[in-house]
Amino acid sequence: MSSLLSDIALGLSVAASPSGLMYCFLGVFLGTFVGVLPGIGIMATLAMLLPITYHIEPTFALIMLAGIYYGASYGGSTASILLNLPGTATSAVTGLDGYPMAQQGRAGQALFMTAIASFIGSIFGVILLAGFAVPLSRVALQFGPQEYVALMTLGLVAAAVIGTGRSIRSLAAVALGLALGLIGLDLNSGVARFTFGQTVLYDGLPLVAVALGLFGLPEIIANAGRRELPKVLSGTIRLRNMLPTREDWRRSAMPMARGSGIGAFFGALPGTGGLVATFVSYALERRVSKHPEEFGNGAIEGVAAPEAANNAAVQAAFIPTLSLGIPGDPVMAIMLGVMMVHGILPGPGVIQSSPDLFWGLIVSFVLGNLMLLVLNLPLVGLWVRLLKIPYNLLFPVIVAFTCIGIYSVNNQVTDIIVLVAFGLLGLGMRALKFEASPLLLGFVLGPMIEEHFRRALIVSGGNLGTFVERPIAASLFAVVALIILLAVGANLWMMVRARGQVKDA
Repeated sequence: MSSLLSDIALGLSVAASPSGLMYCFLGVFLGTFVGVLPGIGIMATLAMLLPITYHIEPTFALIMLAGIYYGASYGGSTASILLNLPGTATSAVTGLDGYPMAQQGRAGQALFMTAIASFIGSIFGVILLAGFAVPLSRVALQFGPQEYVALMTLGLVAAAVIGTGRSIRSLAAVALGLALGLIGLDLNSGVARFTFGQTVLYDGLPLVAVALGLFGLPEIIANAGRRELPKVLSGTIRLRNMLPTREDWRRSAMPMARGSGIGAFFGALPGTGGLVATFVSYALERRVSKHPEEFGNGAIEGVAAPEAANNAAVQAAFIPTLSLGIPGDPVMAIMLGVMMVHGILPGPGVIQSSPDLFWGLIVSFVLGNLMLLVLNLPLVGLWVRLLKIPYNLLFPVIVAFTCIGIYSVNNQVTDIIVLVAFGLLGLGMRALKFEASPLLLGFVLGPMIEEHFRRALIVSGGNLGTFVERPIAASLFAVVALIILLAVGANLWMMVRARGQVKDA
């Protein structure tokens, strides 16, 4: 207990420092801003701000990026409730009942309950992170290269298969990401691979340009042509009109508790994340509710449960990232990339080698969520006015700063060329209904998988059986095979059903 208190005191000294508070506030403010505005997205924002993080301390860089992540989870619900335009994918579920509540004149109560549920879910996730990340990292210290290969493979396959309706295409995107990760110098032999004589590619493709090209440019291009402006809710939302009734509190208490548990569970699993957690929590509340007919028509449980689940999942996603070095979702993959750029090796050694970074990040989550509670309740009127910014003014500024930021990282025109190339790739993937997130995960984890794979073969004398001879690795690969078989079976079953319906017609 005394050790935990000393660790928390260490984290407080980092997170509560002037720089820590400044970057935490900057992150949560930008995250809320981005979450409120539909069409930009968390991934695009993180990718745009990555160049900034290379010029500040890694601890403060991660604090800011994490603040953007959970800040956007808060802010995304505002546009979803007021306009039925989700600022983030996970906030789409909140709009199912939040928007009908706004139409009934209860927008204030929906926004207030969203902020409270988000705070409770986040704090629950932080408690789990502080309690389980350290024991899990101690177990991970016993892992060999075989276990790491199996664990990373499980994360990639789960990210491609779980929660998507296009499993085969997502697996193909993972394979492409793994192939792109091969570009650069071979770590063992020093041979240049797929660089085509370009020395600027010896270190591999730049993560910033790849991430921004896949997520930022396609989002901007897809939304830049919109001429219609959203019809913002008229009138002023005052704080006294936002307070929920006693009945609202009674009906929301257990859904928030259940949503927090579901979100923490799915968030800690590599590859699932908040989107799956929000849908599962919403479906569960609809099933256990005594009034399921109210869902979709303004049930406050339909707002409280998904928001608690989403934010608990955001915090719990840091558990595998910080303790095992395995990103729980694409945002965590970017966090991992920032750590590697700063020379920090992700994995169980981070907690022992950089305790100030680990505990400073955890304490910053608590401070950041308190800041968000203050930001989201009194400043709802400001966020509503932000929704009136014309897109034709907003997006050119974003593109200009994006190009400047990309060039400032390495001062190389090649990075801008990579940005444009992956922007076109991202547009093509969107048009063909391919997921870009699995590609990024494959790109980030590919070199790590290759390193551990070759290390395992060297230790075992080239024996591939070493991956199934160790119990933990064999069990993880069995789960991977089961997930793939279930995904293939589900796709085949859908094809058979579709053909049967065509014949019956």
